[in-house]
Amino acid sequence: MLRTPILLAARNDTVQKLVTHAPITRGVVARFVGGSNAVDAVGVATRLESSGLTITLDHLGEDTTDRAAATATVTAYLDLLTRLSDAGLTGFIDGHPLTARAEVSVKLSAVGQALPDGGSAVSLNNAREICAAADKVGATVTLDMEDHTTTDATLATLAELRRDFPKTGAVMQAYLHRTEGDCRDLAVDGSRVRLCKGAYAEPESVAYTNREDVDKSYVRCVNILMAGQGYPMLATHDPRLISIGVDRAAFFGKSSGDFELQMLYGIRPEEQKRLARLGHTVRVYVPYGAEWYGYLMRRLAERPANLTFFARALLTKR
Repeated sequence: MLRTPILLAARNDTVQKLVTHAPITRGVVARFVGGSNAVDAVGVATRLESSGLTITLDHLGEDTTDRAAATATVTAYLDLLTRLSDAGLTGFIDGHPLTARAEVSVKLSAVGQALPDGGSAVSLNNAREICAAADKVGATVTLDMEDHTTTDATLATLAELRRDFPKTGAVMQAYLHRTEGDCRDLAVDGSRVRLCKGAYAEPESVAYTNREDVDKSYVRCVNILMAGQGYPMLATHDPRLISIGVDRAAFFGKSSGDFELQMLYGIRPEEQKRLARLGHTVRVYVPYGAEWYGYLMRRLAERPANLTFFARALLTKR
């Protein structure tokens, strides 16, 4: 019941000002965001990697309608990739990239997709520049999926990028009715697919809105991806879905190196480490940067229990 109002608050300027200016907000954000800049983010990534975890880093920002801002985001990713390389978190072994350590996630709307004039072309060129930089240092890129109105454009960009950078990852959102078909299309050799439940407010005409229906769709998509020749990346904090995913991987003959589990920074950190100790590849999604508000609100909507933690922090005087 809380999901919809929280997502609406994510686009409310008044609520945003209240939250971003609250004195305690910095401490709350630090739980879910890996710092305000690349130095902070690489520090978090280094700490996580030393605990046996792998990382994907996301420079926060979306719905960019200014070409200069899109260019600045590209510059931020190029700087991030250089710093990851310098920290030894990317590189090559026998000519193969060390994606098992660190990669980056990119929202196309942050690099120009939403620009009113030629946005798709701009975002493709910008994403290609990021992919080239990642390829040079032995890392990969995963294209984050956003609301359903951008799905076709994002998949078209993905197809173009994979011509030169075949390891570019995709994200599929299980709550969309179309996702089973998209998973079938993407479950091919060399394809990396992150499967998540979905974090945007979508109409019933395109998405499942009942939690049970979303979970059932998630499992159907897991089966499709595990049966295929690609590399499934199961992004969920739900213990039952994680167990099902691991079971289905075994059923389809996939070893621990043939798929991975993904979780968000700050959510169930001890479970992340436990799963890694069991031999699973566990990748932590680490966002960083100043544009954290929309990201944080979606995290609250995904797991409303976090709202209690956040509300208490906002009411604390120091």
